[in-house]
Amino acid sequence: MYDFIQGSLIWIAFAVFILGILFQIRQFFTLTKRKEPVFLSVGTPTQTTGKKIKYWWEAAVEGFHLLKKTVWRTHTSVMIMTSLFHFFLIVTPFFVLGHHILLDQALGISFLSIPEFTTDLLTVVVFICSIFFLYRRLFVARVRAITAGYDYLILLITIAPFLTGFFAYHQWFDYNTLIFLHILSGEVMLIAIPFTKLGHMLFFFLYRFLIGSEYSFSQGTRTW
Repeated sequence: MYDFIQGSLIWIAFAVFILGILFQIRQFFTLTKRKEPVFLSVGTPTQTTGKKIKYWWEAAVEGFHLLKKTVWRTHTSVMIMTSLFHFFLIVTPFFVLGHHILLDQALGISFLSIPEFTTDLLTVVVFICSIFFLYRRLFVARVRAITAGYDYLILLITIAPFLTGFFAYHQWFDYNTLIFLHILSGEVMLIAIPFTKLGHMLFFFLYRFLIGSEYSFSQGTRTW
């Protein structure tokens, strides 16, 4: 079983991950259609004052005022924790020294790695953010009302590779068991990403830049 988890299942997980991502991207373009973008330019009435914009800097100020109406203004602490969580969740695995050693042994590929102390620090940040999200789902009424068992499962799938990797590196508990769980949980996460809520980490940019809405970073060029 260990040989299968460490060997064939890794390639199966990567294949499912890549094919799943390609399938979801195809679905995105199939379910959306192109629209003409609307640009905020000189002569356009603003949404905040209703006055027409005369200069480019007035358009910039209008954009700033609109940003103040988003969740960055209403839930600043949540957005900071969310941004840190997603950034380190994606970035940290790419710079772990142990991962690079395995890649070098298997494929002869090596990348830039970061000091192990820094990796530990980034992992702890991911832990803190996870505890923050778990606390909100358990004790914040409006969040608990829309939380199901599925959401706790997704959080577990997300944090498991970090937790088992952290414990294994520091040799807490049985090392071989932790390494087995670390590899297995990473594979489960890869397989789950294209078909669960975890996919929003990758499709975020498609939605925010291509779909026009109140949460978009641009006017967008496509609509559902």
